[in-house]
Amino acid sequence: MVRYYFDHAASTPIHPEVAQTMLEVYTTVSGNASSLHSYGRSARQLLNQSRDSIANRIGCMSSELIFTSGGTESDNTALVGTAKAMSKRGKTHIITSAAEHHAVLHTCTALMNEGFRLTVLPVDEYGIVSPGDVEAAIEPDTGLISIMYANNETGTIQPIAEIGEIAHRHGILFHVDAVQALGSIPIDLKQLPVDLMSFSAHKLNGPQGVGALYVSRQIPFEPLLHGGSQERKRRAGTENLAGIAGFAKAIEISENSMTEKKLFLDKLRLKWVEQMNRLMGAGRIVVNGHPKMQLPHIVNMSFIGIDTETMLMNLDVEGIAASSGSACTAGSLEPSHVLIAMGISQERLNSAVRFSFGLGNTLEDIDQAAKKVETILGRIRK
Repeated sequence: MVRYYFDHAASTPIHPEVAQTMLEVYTTVSGNASSLHSYGRSARQLLNQSRDSIANRIGCMSSELIFTSGGTESDNTALVGTAKAMSKRGKTHIITSAAEHHAVLHTCTALMNEGFRLTVLPVDEYGIVSPGDVEAAIEPDTGLISIMYANNETGTIQPIAEIGEIAHRHGILFHVDAVQALGSIPIDLKQLPVDLMSFSAHKLNGPQGVGALYVSRQIPFEPLLHGGSQERKRRAGTENLAGIAGFAKAIEISENSMTEKKLFLDKLRLKWVEQMNRLMGAGRIVVNGHPKMQLPHIVNMSFIGIDTETMLMNLDVEGIAASSGSACTAGSLEPSHVLIAMGISQERLNSAVRFSFGLGNTLEDIDQAAKKVETILGRIRK
């Protein structure tokens, strides 16, 4: 059976050049970057080169970049590290939105259980956070605002620059979860009013299990992990050298091909929507998310009259990989908290499926997969 991977928002296939870069590290570098002998110095040199490469491409200083195990750790580290540091200044109020990834929402809840106050802002029907709502929620003890750059379930892009300017105008730290955005949106931290930003390698054809956190040198911060003095004592633990080198390579490839990739992914996404509209009939497909402010590779659509579980099971039987939302909630029977926050109808909520495209997908794949969906629809309708 020919299989079609349309779940790149969950995780992307590793790029061949990234895999080769990592293999070279695995087979040639055996030292610990914290060791003082020649093997350690070689490892340290590779670590520094990778850090410099990533920092240069996202517009920050190398010293402001902390390597982590992925997006979840980066989000947790950013929120806990800054919240605890700010609490020593009497700043114990946190603002976030109802459409954030659970790595942010659950961490905020945990902090609330430790005595912090939390305001969860609503989003509109497209999943957009209103900058006006952010400013209205600010209180004298607000110390941290956390809003994601682009949503992993709908692809909706937030007005990050405007929100960041509001935060800084009030002397508040601003964290951005850019896990889904990196590789799809140009990021220049020299220009963005952002204090902390989370990244993960496996969303842009890099390896799973490695991420990064930008922490501006100007802000108070306490480490989440304790132990050795790695990462300037901000994240203890031996660095994942092969993963970090692969991450650097993935960002390099992504930056060099971003314009062309966006144009092609837009074609794939729009053609898929066109095909689904043709197969389902007028008014039976509804796209969830912003029509313009969105990532090129993600489309969340409701198949009106067909419940999500039925559709996903049938897609899988036909060899098409899709999702009901975040991979981090796989196995959950609960409807998407993002779509609930957007206030869409129960009919749309119960029939929503996320498709996301990327490396390896072709326009021919879209046509062939659409034929399989036609078979699925015929089976369901009977």
